[in-house]
Amino acid sequence: MASPKKSRMTPQRRVILEEIEKAKSHPAADEVYELVRRRMPKISLGTVYRNLEILTECGLVRKVDLGDGHWRFDGNVENHYHVRCTCCGRITDLYADPVCDLEDWIGKQTGYEILGHRLDFFGLCPVCRRVRETEERSARIGRGPTRVTTTEEYDEGGREGGKS
Repeated sequence: MASPKKSRMTPQRRVILEEIEKAKSHPAADEVYELVRRRMPKISLGTVYRNLEILTECGLVRKVDLGDGHWRFDGNVENHYHVRCTCCGRITDLYADPVCDLEDWIGKQTGYEILGHRLDFFGLCPVCRRVRETEERSARIGRGPTRVTTTEEYDEGGREGGKS
């Protein structure tokens, strides 16, 4: 299959790539489809899926599996790690020096040619942690459960008033 870098970038492929690059939420394929449909209402789900595969194969998009059973797509193809909230599924990029020395060491120990690695972190995002702490406080003083707030009501840093 010809690379979109070398061959003609179709309008559909360009819009899919732009939407993934804009999204900081690491959207699943169906979420990419919904984002793209706002700009191209007649695009099919199949076209989005096919182009996601092509963009991934060409290295323009990274396909990410963070253990939740669904593939997510990342427009940032630079080496970086992720942290995923085990409560709401929010994914945040982490930038740290890659553990390349570990790859060299494992290669020498095993005889494998190490092609790469995946290191994922998981925990509670600031929003879910705050909700859990509020619920725990309420339970200690005998109040009922608090309203669960969605991550859409917070910005990237977990502060009220933005979308994640």
